[in-house]
Amino acid sequence: MNDKTMFETIQKTISAYVKDKELLDTATKDTRLIQDLNINSARLVDIIITFEDVFDIEIGDDDMDDIRTIGQLMDVIQKKKEMTAA
Repeated sequence: MNDKTMFETIQKTISAYVKDKELLDTATKDTRLIQDLNINSARLVDIIITFEDVFDIEIGDDDMDDIRTIGQLMDVIQKKKEMTAA
């Protein structure tokens, strides 16, 4: 999956958790999930669980601690996908 497709998948998936959908229209890899998209930490856990299902991966607590932006989420997903493919 290329970066553009993954980014679009992430945008679509997190849209269910973002109250102000216009914030997603201007989102970039540097967009912070909690501060910029106003996603609370409890919802962030729901989002991570959803991505585990969408991408058929497992994201551990240590990895979750490193996810602050969409780009960091993409990095973790890519890393986990590569690990499961190996």
